[in-house]
Amino acid sequence: MTTRVVLDTNVLVSSFFGGNPRRVIDLWKTGQITLCLSRAIVEEYITVLIRLGLQDDKELDDLLSLFSTSPYVRYIHEPAEIYVVASDPDDDKFFACAVALQAEYIISGDQAVIDISNFFDIHVLSPAEFLRIHDSE
Repeated sequence: MTTRVVLDTNVLVSSFFGGNPRRVIDLWKTGQITLCLSRAIVEEYITVLIRLGLQDDKELDDLLSLFSTSPYVRYIHEPAEIYVVASDPDDDKFFACAVALQAEYIISGDQAVIDISNFFDIHVLSPAEFLRIHDSE
């Protein structure tokens, strides 16, 4: 079983521009990690990527196809509501998904999310921190 992770939207969006977020996505695409998703997370991914003008991008189409076909995706339709991020309750969906699918990590570039650091034994890390841990295993 591979490591289960939840990706904050900012990591997914940043992956289109390379760097550590792209390396995290590449780990998923090659089956080295399993991506945990919920309906609310996928809807936010799509909304933000379309808002950024990527709706006609082949890479976006490939990514959406992978969400539904990859063996390295776990999906929960409606996880229980969890209230964790007081400063931005919209980020609670990442924690709810992580708890429901027993993810080990939430990877985020949002300081309000990272400040949680550990929630029900789910580690909240930046892409660089996650890669340091993953690369040392």
